[in-house]
Amino acid sequence: MKLTRKMVLTRAKASELHSVRKLNCWGSRLTDISICREMPSLEVITLSVNSISTLEPVSRCQRLSELYLRRNRIPSLAELFYLKGLPRLRVLWLAENPCCGASPHRYRMTVLRTLPRLQKLDNQAVTEEELSRALMEGEEITAAPEGEGMGNGCPKPGFALSSLSSAAETGQDSLDGEEEAISVQGELGLNPCSQDQFPSFLPRDTSSSHRSRNVLTAILLLLRELDAEGLEAVQQTVSGRLQALHGQEVQEQAEGPPTGPEHVPHSVGIPASSPAPRSWRAATTAKAPAPHRSLPLEGC
Repeated sequence: MKLTRKMVLTRAKASELHSVRKLNCWGSRLTDISICREMPSLEVITLSVNSISTLEPVSRCQRLSELYLRRNRIPSLAELFYLKGLPRLRVLWLAENPCCGASPHRYRMTVLRTLPRLQKLDNQAVTEEELSRALMEGEEITAAPEGEGMGNGCPKPGFALSSLSSAAETGQDSLDGEEEAISVQGELGLNPCSQDQFPSFLPRDTSSSHRSRNVLTAILLLLRELDAEGLEAVQQTVSGRLQALHGQEVQEQAEGPPTGPEHVPHSVGIPASSPAPRSWRAATTAKAPAPHRSLPLEGC
């Protein structure tokens, strides 16, 4: 999918491309971001969880200070060449791309050697020691990648794609739920929400927490894009859903545990699927049956 002028202006709530300073396109299935060449004032852009394969378009954004590209299809660290000319870039999130390869240390050292002005890489602060080591252990990138498409190129073979493809197929993030929520909110410049703010909506069952937490995170992010009318519609829907769940709970409590001859355990000799005999019904409806008398089972 191509990032269009209309999408940019709608999401950024701007009237002209040259005035856009912050843009959030998280999880928008984008493959082509060439329109970024027309946004010279862009300072923060979130492009995580898309299918972007080249960084060339953002090379024109000279004011860019924060770039979030986690979980895309950047095929090679040579793409960093396009970021070398961005003097204000201080935050980069590039993890979970094919270009990261099989060696996290080599990847980090190469990025820091190429972009020594970074203060934070993949949500981890950059230290002076790392910058010194990067000069010796990182690979030098001196040229742009060759033979590359401008928006929808496919990743080149030979890169480690297992973690990326696994996450794409299952819809689960490699980060756990709380880290994912905090990281996405950080990408958008939001203050992280504590667990106490949404205690009943954050599932604690580790077997299904990834998908549930990702859904919650996406919902919270999308709420920021709604106007007053949209928020009112969401509020009405949520209220109706909560009332329905509450009514269901009240009904289940009122009904109580099932009783009656049809729920007699199979061990007493009466099949669960067959109707109870007359003698059994008579015994169960008696006001005070003698405790020592056994239940009549004739006719079963």
